[in-house]
Order: sequence, then C-alpha cells, then structure tokens
Amino acid sequence: MPRSRATGLLLAVGLLLLLPGCRLLPNRSAPVPPWPGSPAPSWQWQLSGPLDPTVDAEVYALDVFRTSLEEARRLRADGRRLICSVEVGIFQESRPDATRFPAAVLGRPAGVPGQPKGAAPRGRWLDIRQWSTLEPVLADRFRLCRGKGFVAVLPVGMDSYIRRSGFPLTFDDQLTFNRHVAELARQTRLAPGLTNDIEQVMALEPYFDFVVNEECFRRTECDRLMPFVDAGKPVFHVEYEGSAVDFCTATVGYGFSSIRKDRNLGVRRDTCPL
Repeated sequence: MPRSRATGLLLAVGLLLLLPGCRLLPNRSAPVPPWPGSPAPSWQWQLSGPLDPTVDAEVYALDVFRTSLEEARRLRADGRRLICSVEVGIFQESRPDATRFPAAVLGRPAGVPGQPKGAAPRGRWLDIRQWSTLEPVLADRFRLCRGKGFVAVLPVGMDSYIRRSGFPLTFDDQLTFNRHVAELARQTRLAPGLTNDIEQVMALEPYFDFVVNEECFRRTECDRLMPFVDAGKPVFHVEYEGSAVDFCTATVGYGFSSIRKDRNLGVRRDTCPL
C-alpha cells in the first residue's frame, strides 16, 4: 500500500475513534475500584432492616435510597468502600422516582434482590431497548450514588432477555443495554459492576470492573465467572441455601469473596472460614 494511502487510512481511523458511539474498546475513564481483584475483599450486602455499620467487611453493598448521607459518611470514615445497589432493568413502584417511568416501558412482574422466597414480585421488568427513555432516570440515580459517596454501582436487572419480561428481548439487546449501563456509570465516576447475567460474562467482562453473582454454586456454574478472576477483577458471590461450608471450599479456591445470606438480605451473613 502506498504511504499516502496508509497515512490517510490511519487518519480516518483516528477520526472515527473520536466520534460519539464509535469506541472500539470499553471506556476506562472512571477510576478502578479501590480494592484488589483476586482474592476479592470481604463484603456485606444489606438491603433490608436497620443498617449495621459494625459488620467486619471491607466492602458494603447498600440500597441507594435507604442509605442516608450520614450513614454513608460514617462507613467511609471507618474505611469501608461502598457499592450502590440500584435497579436499572427493573421498575419498583415504591421508589421516589417511580413516576418518571412511562407505562410503555413497564413489562411483566419481576423479583428483586432482598425479596423473601415465595413472596409476590415487587417489581416489573423494563423495556431495556428504550435507552433514551431510561437513561435520564438512571443517570440521576447514579448521580445520587456518587453524591452519597459510593464508589461503585451494583445494577439490578441485567439479564431480562432470559426472563419472561413481556418484551421480545434478544441477546444483543441485553449486551447493548448492559454496555450502556457500564458507560453511564463511568461517566458518573462510578466503577460499574455486572450483576448475574452469567451467559454474557465473557462478552461483558472488558466493560465491567467487578461482578456480583447469586447462587452460582447451587446452579453449578461458578467456573463461568473465571474471566473476571483471570482479569484480576473481584467476584462477589452469595448463596442463600445450605451452609457456608457447603460452597466455601470451591469458591474460595476460585478466588471469590463468598458469603451466605438469607434472601431478604438483612444484616445476617455467614462468611467462609479461614
């Protein structure tokens, strides 16, 4: 290829990378979370009941709407790192911003983390294809997280394409939505986490800084989370059945930070023995 044509091609590629929506690689503008990757740090996931700030965990995953600014400040003063648990693909009528979701994006009933087993669903799936409608609401939620001092976000409802959502969602619809969520988190200076969606871990690992998984041991699929471990990123894992002894040998060997919780995600947690 003549030098002039090669130079022109390089310039064209460079201009393409500068255009909005034309990134070939994940945006790494947000800082990497202030915790090591593997083995992952100890963690607590509490979404119900009065907050217990004395739990011996380096990382706390908390509901952004239930956690007060003062509670977040106290935890940060004690050296805790805070992950913001917030719905992105699920609607909950009890949320203070619920009226911002038009009826056209609301689908079938959906369960949410912290819901007791057998209880009626608390939420509804969202039509994740309608990003232009969802983005302003999610952006404000992420800004609330950042304003309260959270350093990362745990987005709830990231695998609706395999659920009975009420919408004809595809594998690619979910990939596109989850990548939008990761990008929005980084724009808000939050480290993005991938919640469940284990079928797409391989494709999405480059876009996310950690993963939160529910019950991979019971479902015999923990090995599918290894792309995060191999990339030096934390895997925060929870089981709801059995005892910690049942799964700890396997998951600690993987490098996960594993805990056993009740499904209501209250204060109680069982950790893996050292």
